[in-house]
Amino acid sequence: METPCRNEGHHAGRRRILSLLGASLALPATGLPGLARAQPDAAWPTRPVKLIVPFAPGGPTDIIARLMAEKMQAAWQQPVVVEYKPGGGTITGINIVAKSPPDGYTLGMAVSALMINPSLQPAIPYDTKKDIDAVSQVALTHFGLFAHPSLEINSIPELIAYAKKHPGKLSYATAGVGTGPHLAGEMLNDMAGIDLVHVPYKGSSPAQQDVVGGRVQLLFDVMFSALPFADERKLKLIALASPTRAAIRPDVPLIGDTVKGFSAMSTIGIVEPAGVPAALRQRISADIAALVKAPELSARMMQLGMEPVGSTAEQYTTLIHSEIEKWRKVVANAHIKPE
Repeated sequence: METPCRNEGHHAGRRRILSLLGASLALPATGLPGLARAQPDAAWPTRPVKLIVPFAPGGPTDIIARLMAEKMQAAWQQPVVVEYKPGGGTITGINIVAKSPPDGYTLGMAVSALMINPSLQPAIPYDTKKDIDAVSQVALTHFGLFAHPSLEINSIPELIAYAKKHPGKLSYATAGVGTGPHLAGEMLNDMAGIDLVHVPYKGSSPAQQDVVGGRVQLLFDVMFSALPFADERKLKLIALASPTRAAIRPDVPLIGDTVKGFSAMSTIGIVEPAGVPAALRQRISADIAALVKAPELSARMMQLGMEPVGSTAEQYTTLIHSEIEKWRKVVANAHIKPE
């Protein structure tokens, strides 16, 4: 998304996201069924809660963080302060979370970079599995494989057949080395036994423009970012990399329909420093899941091109650990090095 990565710098998605911000921040703050609301005499929270965003303001994760903060503040009756700590492919912000006291007063937004960085970054100042605890997966976004309209390939079987017949002749653009879409392309190479050539850019916007201009044939990108080009027929959407079809575009097939077991997506979740007391961790997780599943917030996320999840802490933990191992294998097999 940000993928994880660095997709949040792109302009095409940002214009659409920021256009929704005003409406998003006007959401009502009450009436959430099932939410374990804080009472005035509760032991927690008794002071402001920090929500760390490991990006600069303005991208999808920021928007979700501000929506969540508004709702958490109303539920917990304490300020929830969003703090921006960009840098290091989210490592700077996540490190602040990891090193904070495990008292429930510091939470952090996490994206797929949380699971990718252990394989790409040699000197992370924290242990992702030991120093960070999952709270709840908030949302997922789909990666799409797009093509220039002139390319006479309209399905994954056709793509694989052509690539096997003409190895190294097809190239795919992404927002940069080590991003989720880049690794999705490398995983497709590995699992399908083909040789698509990666062409990295510094952000989604220049990658999109070069594929629209016909200078590169294929584009791996966050679906909602590049979808406007497909709607205008400047690109065509061949398939999604996700394990399930997109709610907003259920007609689009999956790479996994052809390449069994293929799964690559971008996630947004909330994490905290390891060691928060179990009862408090479960309470925070349940509150956040209820907020995410409330109809009004779910609808806003769908408008932003994201699918709401609202998982348990255990479910998000399982996802983080499995994604770390999956991307470790992809990075090793493709011999990817950080820029």
